[in-house]
Amino acid sequence: MTPKTAAIIGAGIAGIASAIRLAVKGYQVDVFEANAYPGGKLSSFDLHGYRFDAGPSLFTMPHLVDELFRLAGKTPADYFNYIRLEETCRYFWDDGTRLTAWADHQRFAREAETTLGEPAAHLLAHLEDSATKYEITEKLFLHRSLHKASTWLGRDALHGYLNLPKLGIFGTMNSANERRFRHPKLVQLFNRYATYNGSDPYQTPATMNIIPHLEYNIGAFFPKEGMIGITNSLVKLAEDLGVRFHFNSQVEKIMTQGNRVTGLQTYDSELTPYDLVVSNMDVVNTFRKLLPDARQPERILRQPKSSSGLIFYWGIRRSFPELGLHNIFFSGDYRTEFDHLFRRHDLTDDPTVYLNITSKHKPDDAPAGCENWFLLINAPNNTGQDWDALIDRTRQNILRKLSHALGTDIAPLIACEAILDPRSIEARTSSSQGALYGNSSNNRFAAFLRHANFSHEFENLYFVGGSVHPGGGIPLCLLSAKIATEMVKENH
Repeated sequence: MTPKTAAIIGAGIAGIASAIRLAVKGYQVDVFEANAYPGGKLSSFDLHGYRFDAGPSLFTMPHLVDELFRLAGKTPADYFNYIRLEETCRYFWDDGTRLTAWADHQRFAREAETTLGEPAAHLLAHLEDSATKYEITEKLFLHRSLHKASTWLGRDALHGYLNLPKLGIFGTMNSANERRFRHPKLVQLFNRYATYNGSDPYQTPATMNIIPHLEYNIGAFFPKEGMIGITNSLVKLAEDLGVRFHFNSQVEKIMTQGNRVTGLQTYDSELTPYDLVVSNMDVVNTFRKLLPDARQPERILRQPKSSSGLIFYWGIRRSFPELGLHNIFFSGDYRTEFDHLFRRHDLTDDPTVYLNITSKHKPDDAPAGCENWFLLINAPNNTGQDWDALIDRTRQNILRKLSHALGTDIAPLIACEAILDPRSIEARTSSSQGALYGNSSNNRFAAFLRHANFSHEFENLYFVGGSVHPGGGIPLCLLSAKIATEMVKENH
């Protein structure tokens, strides 16, 4: 019996996960990737003896990766290994205040009380509330399609309805955090989690206070080979299952006939027929570029996009013991920073700087006595700004900020540099406007304004990745693959 065939457009993490799940179901799977490498944003590169993970740098919910190996009948540790972090992040403010967020809740709460005078009970209650929000929403919103009637009729839906007041749908993240904490620095610390899906804490609903649960209650982890280890291990698993990867193979068009897709047309080949197609490409560009003759879901495609990022990759000619794997140097005026991001589509002169240094846990990522610095600034999505001028100005502001915080002139220590901005993010990953998380989550209905994981017009077309339900980031992208491929079983 000839196996059914499936095509995946894009070898991002959701595309790879979809390929694995379909291969386990017995499909012969081909993955078409426009770039010469897999992973999309979850990729890696080397520069003058320094190794850098190009995109995502925080690893949470590792069980979603392990699940793929177990689904294929494999032992996860034979492919992929990671450690749980005792320290989540180190925080720095311009006035000299420093605070370490520990995985141990009691230790973190005690340090916040000692450093900021915030009662430990406030922080512990906040983490408990985050866990409650997750428990209410997990099975309803994260593991199922919001676009199927069955989702809203079961026991999990009833549980969600009964606990709706606990979700904070009608208030903002910032207002909830201001009610919880006395100290503005702790409000700022937890407001930061809005940026995990590219949103504004002064607009996004307090429901987004679910996000710290992933980092503090489930835990933060580090892949022993760096973040690229996630991509490499899953590609190896997919290949072991017979999945075929076609790199430098840009899809030109999804072919359709009636209410079905019939195959793909790439720029360098004839039409190839497939029984089903899964697009890991940004949903806006999937419709605009690959399905120009199909009915366009304009209401969803025209939704405001999430923020983007401006990343500097610096090889640094010394080590800093006061820095950890994850570090945050906060802005002095957070509200103004987000006003610049979402209303002015600009960058403030005092941006919050996220600094990731994988050589802290993987020393061979940098030469001896040196460090590989990944610096991320939240940036507006690309609307035609003068990015060259913005990059030059922001680089100087970052150098000034870090030199002040660390008491050392950083500029002479930079041995090499690479830069990724919203324009290049858009070009390399087909992300609409270079947005990192698809549509913005700056209103209470945002979850319902993401595209479904299936097509309403074509019965064998599916969508995965950060631009569709349930959202952006590694865990949600993996869940999008699970939701979409489980529908394949139902529909075929």
